Amino acid sequence: MGATDAFPEGAAPVGATPGQPGGLLDVLGVAAVMLDADGRITLWSPQAEALFGWTAEEALGRPAAQLLVGPEHFDLVLGLFSQVMAGGESWAGVFPVQHKDGSTRLVEFRNMRLLDERGESYALGIATDQAVLRRVERDLALSVRLVAQSPIGLAVLDTSLRFVMVNPALERINDLPADQHIGRDVREALSFLDTDTIVRSMRAVLDTGTPLLDQYTVGRTAADPNADRAWSVSYYRLEDPHGRVLGLATSVVDVTEQHRSATEAARARRRLAVIADASATVGTTLDVDQTAHELADVIVPELADMAAVDVLDAVLDGRRPTSLSRGGPARFRALAVSAAYSTEAVRAADPTGQIASYEADRLITRCVTEARPVLVPRVSADDLPHIAADPQGAALLGKAGLHSYLAVPLIARGEVLGALSLYRVRNPLPFDEDDAVLAVELAARAAVCIDNARSYQSERRTALTLQRHLMNHRPPQPTAMEIAYRYQPAQAASEVGGDWFDAIPVAGDKTALVVGDVMGSGINAAATMGQLRTTARALADLDLDPAEVLRHLDHIAVGLDPAFATCLYAVYDPHRMECRIAVAGHLPPIVVRPDRPPELLDLPTGAPLGVGGVPFEQTTVPLREDDQLVLYTDGLIETRDQPIDARLDTLLGLLAAPQHDLEGLCDRLLGALRDEHDHDDVALLIARVHAHKD
Repeated sequence: MGATDAFPEGAAPVGATPGQPGGLLDVLGVAAVMLDADGRITLWSPQAEALFGWTAEEALGRPAAQLLVGPEHFDLVLGLFSQVMAGGESWAGVFPVQHKDGSTRLVEFRNMRLLDERGESYALGIATDQAVLRRVERDLALSVRLVAQSPIGLAVLDTSLRFVMVNPALERINDLPADQHIGRDVREALSFLDTDTIVRSMRAVLDTGTPLLDQYTVGRTAADPNADRAWSVSYYRLEDPHGRVLGLATSVVDVTEQHRSATEAARARRRLAVIADASATVGTTLDVDQTAHELADVIVPELADMAAVDVLDAVLDGRRPTSLSRGGPARFRALAVSAAYSTEAVRAADPTGQIASYEADRLITRCVTEARPVLVPRVSADDLPHIAADPQGAALLGKAGLHSYLAVPLIARGEVLGALSLYRVRNPLPFDEDDAVLAVELAARAAVCIDNARSYQSERRTALTLQRHLMNHRPPQPTAMEIAYRYQPAQAASEVGGDWFDAIPVAGDKTALVVGDVMGSGINAAATMGQLRTTARALADLDLDPAEVLRHLDHIAVGLDPAFATCLYAVYDPHRMECRIAVAGHLPPIVVRPDRPPELLDLPTGAPLGVGGVPFEQTTVPLREDDQLVLYTDGLIETRDQPIDARLDTLLGLLAAPQHDLEGLCDRLLGALRDEHDHDDVALLIARVHAHKD
């Protein structure tokens, strides 16, 4: 059914079929009454019966004045009737009419004279109840005023979904004047929206009569194509009093501000989630490369399609980065690149591990030089050479569709360590200031982790270098013993440095065996270890008893920092085939004899070195040919999840298996008892007795 069917605008075209009647006259209940020249009723419509109460049989032929008007109004009515019949003028007005039930009702009349073909005059009266008419007039006036002045966009469409009426609010909302709505269907007028969904919704309402309320729609108008707008739309089917479908009414409320607020709230929640994720996943290890990868991974794809982490080369060389000069180049080392999907843009980034020097015109150089974010919301062809490493990289970024770029500095403790570069390719939104704030927050958190990892790795290198320098003398192989040894540093940088071992020739073919563990870690522990080891070697030359050696070491340790250390000092005499052992708070040694279970020696434990003034005891243990003495530090057996007794039993079990190769035995013990993430050093010394030849 077309617009002229539902909402006619003028006469139907020639040849058109009659349209369906409207329902307004039915609502008004318009009555028709015809009087002859004498004032008698000659025609009486059914609506007249409904309005006045008299049937046609009761009304026809009777004087209208006597039937419908009270006696007090006879003269006035007859005068008006004469005026209409004599002059041919119509009369309109409101007049009190007497109903059959005796009540009086105000009725609005339109009276006019009619002439038939014989020239005889008649009076036609058209009447309706004044209260009904006034109610319809008020409703119509109110509807027109509400439609015109409502801040809600309102429209009426016919059954073909062509616009029949729009109010000024909808003109403003759609940014489209009324004449560009009227007569056009939804797809033509609202091409800037998802009209397929809109048409389906409208058709469903027309078919079912069930309203659709508060349908959320987002789009962009022609007047503002770069900004999303949001509308809440409702649809209602229009019907006449007989249930005939006239078309569709729609109301549109602009909810752009609420949409933007909700969008910002959602973005804020996502940002908090990213920050929380970064707090949990970035900096899980004291490894610079791993931390950089964790930062890149947490950013992709939530904030960027691709992320790259580049650190100033000086940072990884163990040097505190100095202030960069403006206008000068910057030397970077690529640590991590992460992408949300396979893209050629990855090939434009520096490969991880590669060192590159970039001039001042590069945006990443500007970022670290000025120590502030560099934001390019919309990347142009002229920007690509300043983003990419080389012309080939610029071409790859352009081909991949890079449209927005953001670089933020990695700053920790006031020093610039490097930069985080973010790229958007598939994500259609450009980076904005809010994105920059989030990226700065993530970069700051990661920078502290990177700086910690850098510092720890630097300290680890220093501690290991010092320890290797202090222990660079390989213990000699005694004539009466075969020895094998291992030193394995802790994996954590801050826990390297305190363990040592030694085998020292002593006068009379004797051999001093030493193993110790300085309490604490790091460079200071390595330095203390070096001093105690050197002192022990000097005391060994004096051929003192083990208890006396520990007494002197205890006196020396009191003045060191850290002061405390455990130590086991043993002297093997091949002539007597015995070993004298003294312990300063250290774990007991193990003796492995052929054809007997390994034995954990029960020795006086003693106090650690550094307590000061505590006497030490020594014990003599016989050793025969092929007996083995196993000395070790606690890093070999102590763990955080097992009791030490259980670990000692495990060690004894490993030593129970026959093993003729001491080097292989060392590797076997370390492989079975050590974990790659252990947090303590370990020193291991195994000595096997040989028959001494006098």
